[in-house]
Amino acid sequence: MSTAGHRWQKSSFSAQASNCINVGVTDDGSLLLRESTAPDAVLNVPAAALRGLLSVLRSGPAGDQ
Repeated sequence: MSTAGHRWQKSSFSAQASNCINVGVTDDGSLLLRESTAPDAVLNVPAAALRGLLSVLRSGPAGDQ
């Protein structure tokens, strides 16, 4: 996937570290995720799918539900 023209951001928690996750946004609102040490490997994720994953992760271990 070509990532030319995308604006990438990294978490402020990463400070000056070079090993962090970068996030970009496509024109259709999907999120692009990449590891800064391997920038050619890009994961394109629909925003709704990522929100769902984060919701499940925030709810805690499956045994706690």
